Amino acid sequence: MSKPLIEVHNLVTHYGETLILDRVSCAVHPGEIFVIIGGSGCGKTTLLRHMCGLLQATSGSIVYKDRDLTLLDEDELATLQRTIGIAFQSSGLFNSMTVGDNVALPIREYGNVDERLIDSIVRMKLSFVGLGDSGHLMPSELSGGMRKRAGLARAIALDPPLVYFDEPSAGLDPIMAAGLDELILDMRDLLGLTFVIVTHELDSIRKVADRIMMLDRGQAIFTGTVTEAENSDVPRVRQLFERRPDEFIAQRNF
Repeated sequence: MSKPLIEVHNLVTHYGETLILDRVSCAVHPGEIFVIIGGSGCGKTTLLRHMCGLLQATSGSIVYKDRDLTLLDEDELATLQRTIGIAFQSSGLFNSMTVGDNVALPIREYGNVDERLIDSIVRMKLSFVGLGDSGHLMPSELSGGMRKRAGLARAIALDPPLVYFDEPSAGLDPIMAAGLDELILDMRDLLGLTFVIVTHELDSIRKVADRIMMLDRGQAIFTGTVTEAENSDVPRVRQLFERRPDEFIAQRNF
């Protein structure tokens, strides 16, 4: 197997006195779709933010491009983050800017590209996510699925090798969610991207994941393929894939 693109080693983090992540470790390989799953409040998004360099851990390391993100100063971290694409759950688009200007923003700021070429690059990025004719629209004029795609176009504006995607299917109907799953697979296969995705949608997990890691109460309790998860003897993993409620909920008298 190839050398990991990013590795997390014994990551520990707190919010105040509360332990959020407890010695979490994982490795993501080039070209892989690595999906982080688990119940609400288990630390999924917190881990993703650490892997992006957006949060400072209590202890542990995050190695990307042979650099430990936890040891970099602000300028070094900012430089490395330009090689990472981030698609937020809410799309993260600036409502005061057109879709095209949203995608162009990182190119203008960090791309070192001739201004005359930027419009063409933006159209190419938007076309890849199926929004080639939408650059003039404002984010408020887009549907939820279109906003997700526009956010993804901006995430790949600088051609990063690694893209983080937080809850891509959240708020989407099943048809839109399935289309986004197909787009993620196409981007992996055609552009050679590596994805780290946080989601709780079982259909999406089964469709796109090469490997999954499940968190529970801040600890990584399983890492493996979907098939291995579905046949796991870890009770919490089986419960999630079988969609079984906690007993105290199932036994309530509504």
